[in-house]
Amino acid sequence: MAVATTRILTPVSKADGSYHRPTELKAFDDTKSGVKGLVDAGITEIPRIFYQPPESNDSGHVSDETQIHIPVIDLDHIGKTPLKRKYTVDRIREASEKFGFFQLINHGIPVSVLGEMKEGVRRFHEQGTELKAQYYSRNLTKPLIYTSNFDLYSAPTTNWRDAFRYISVPNSHNPEDLPEICRGSSVLCRDILVDYSKRVMEIGKLVFELLSEALGLNPNYLNGVDCGEGLSLVCHYYPPCPQPNLAIGTSEHTDNSFITVLLQDHIGGLQIRHENNWVDIPPVAGALVVNIGDLMQLITNDKFRSVKHRVLANKEGPRVSVAGFFSPPTLSTSKVYGPIKELVSEETPAIYRDTTIGEFNTQFHSKGIGTSTLQHFKLSQADI
Repeated sequence: MAVATTRILTPVSKADGSYHRPTELKAFDDTKSGVKGLVDAGITEIPRIFYQPPESNDSGHVSDETQIHIPVIDLDHIGKTPLKRKYTVDRIREASEKFGFFQLINHGIPVSVLGEMKEGVRRFHEQGTELKAQYYSRNLTKPLIYTSNFDLYSAPTTNWRDAFRYISVPNSHNPEDLPEICRGSSVLCRDILVDYSKRVMEIGKLVFELLSEALGLNPNYLNGVDCGEGLSLVCHYYPPCPQPNLAIGTSEHTDNSFITVLLQDHIGGLQIRHENNWVDIPPVAGALVVNIGDLMQLITNDKFRSVKHRVLANKEGPRVSVAGFFSPPTLSTSKVYGPIKELVSEETPAIYRDTTIGEFNTQFHSKGIGTSTLQHFKLSQADI
């Protein structure tokens, strides 16, 4: 592993043109130490595989005069009176149509649990490479894997981040069968993952109720078609970057989920694309960020928007985040989704064709992060 780590440290191509991206990607992958391994090796210049394409290397900040504020939704209101619930639903509808993003407060997860989860993610990524390497894999069907850039070999740009992913699907596996990744108090404990995922599943069910109401449907509609049955927790670790102007933490993309529920720490760096400007989503203490995914945009026939977003690289760090992606379980690959019939009419015809979850996910993973999965499923004008 040491040889591969040393090899990948060359930041630019040599004068003889010997830079070969596939070779460099393989060398990086073989270390099983991720971006954290590069930082631990003391690099001062980033390897070329992390360079952003020139067209995406922009600051994109909105000026102070036109700063956009993403709605903060107080869930404490929904159970008090029908009027307050309606107010909350209306705000979620507006946010889902206009921004594709909103933040939740008073969601029911104690601040102490949020802190424990973030700290556990940090500790997992900061343990020795030899301990993490046993979970390093690109097999996305495993219940728990550690990797760096799931789309390493298909994406045009390598992101400055590492991650481990835990699949939480009811009755799909016994949590006791998960690898024991708790070694004393220094590493993420399996119990934290299981507890946090259960809490996020409950929040997801509630959000799907509110989104159903926002669409004018029965509150049980989205849960009834299994939108909340599958959850993957992707626990990101963004090490400090010596050249953040050249790299990106997470490339511009949309999520291939129904919704994503994100826990981010205090460092920030998350931005969304709004009216062709990049807008910061500043951390709100104790809040969770929710965004609409591609699957939700497809079944709502463009009523709710899956918005492009990214994470900037930063000299400060590490940045830690936990993204909970709600989409049907891996075993549900043959399940078919299309525009909800109640939302389609002669005036608003279907924009997308029906697709299976298997086809949808295959399309997403074949192109890597940053490509438009939805575009592939759009009906032509002749079909409409």
